[in-house]
Amino acid sequence: QVQLVESGGGLVQAGGSLRLSCAASGSGTRIKTMAWFRQAPGNQREFVARITSVGNLNYADSVKGRFTISRDNAKNTVYLQMNSLKPEDTAVYYCAADRSDYILGGYDYWGQGTQVTVSS
Repeated sequence: QVQLVESGGGLVQAGGSLRLSCAASGSGTRIKTMAWFRQAPGNQREFVARITSVGNLNYADSVKGRFTISRDNAKNTVYLQMNSLKPEDTAVYYCAADRSDYILGGYDYWGQGTQVTVSS
C-alpha cells in the first residue's frame, strides 16, 4: 500500500502564498502521475493540477498562472506552489497518485486532505 502524506495547508490572507507537499511512502512507492484536487464545502471535488512521471503538466483554468505543480522523483514528493491566493481557493486540497501516466478508473491513491483557507 502507498500512503500519501500531505502538509503545508493553513490560513492565509488573499494575495498570499502557500506551498503544499505530498510525500508518497509505503511498501511500494512505484507511482507515475501525481495530482492535486480540491473540494470546497457543498461542491464536488475538482481537478487542480497534474504532473506526469516525465514532467508533463496540466492545470485547471481557475489556477493557471497562479499555481505551479512540481515533483522531486528522488523523494517521491509532489508540491503545489500556490501564489496570489483568492478566497475562492478555499477548500480541502487532496493529493492523488497513480501507478501509470494513463489514469484507468480513477487514481490509485489519495491523501487525507489538507485545509487551505484564504481570508478576504
